[in-house]
Amino acid sequence: MLQLNSVSRVSSSPQNPKLWLPQYNSLCLPKSISLNSKTSSTEKKKTLGVKCQYYDQQHKTFTTPSRPSPSSAPPVGESPPKVFVGHSIYKGKAALTVEPRSPEFSPLDSGAYKLVKEGFVLLQFAPAASVRQYDWTRKQVFSLSVTEIGHLVSLDAKGSCEFFHDPNKGKSDEGKVRKLLKVEPLPDGSGHFFNLSVQNKVLNIDENIYIPVTKAEYTVLTSAFNYILPYLLGWHAYANSIKPDDSSRGNNASPRYGGDYEWSR
Repeated sequence: MLQLNSVSRVSSSPQNPKLWLPQYNSLCLPKSISLNSKTSSTEKKKTLGVKCQYYDQQHKTFTTPSRPSPSSAPPVGESPPKVFVGHSIYKGKAALTVEPRSPEFSPLDSGAYKLVKEGFVLLQFAPAASVRQYDWTRKQVFSLSVTEIGHLVSLDAKGSCEFFHDPNKGKSDEGKVRKLLKVEPLPDGSGHFFNLSVQNKVLNIDENIYIPVTKAEYTVLTSAFNYILPYLLGWHAYANSIKPDDSSRGNNASPRYGGDYEWSR
């Protein structure tokens, strides 16, 4: 319920109470309006009270909005909250979800940051359980590196590629988990097959999930890959640090053989 208390002087002639109502948001509808008036011999004071509540459809409750206090705002300079995004493709046999993962940086003693791990794109394959239902408890994942993303972006309509991963390579459990992702053109040339085979001897899993991706869907993926690649490399952090008056970005190479010498000719 929305309550707005205001006191105004009006003439003794009847007035339309709607003329005194402020324009409220479409999400905030007045549940009740109460008018309490006190009349004297010379003037009439009218108090209009309107109270509005937001209805939470999910929790079936009403909540009264309140103005946030300055202390609830994030401190100045604090990084914005992380945002998780992804793109999904649903087909009759399986579903495919594509999600980017940000790179990792390490602080140096000088106060600068160094890239220690490039970002990647996480592919999640889930087999179908029934019509328009997918069993995400049986999902299998495959992480695409920057170079592997480059292979996918460079594929033409008849191109194919495959990637082999052993998460335990170089460890004592090497060979116990094997992942093979194949991307092959569809027979009619309308797109590509994404086929993920996973053999996990530790969990006794032998899974093979494939999903057809149309030419239009593949174009959406490659467009997203092209956009996200500089961010996976961490180049956005460098670009954001560039300032017009930053003299420290000068070329430290020899003035005779460096880039400055070439462009100054």
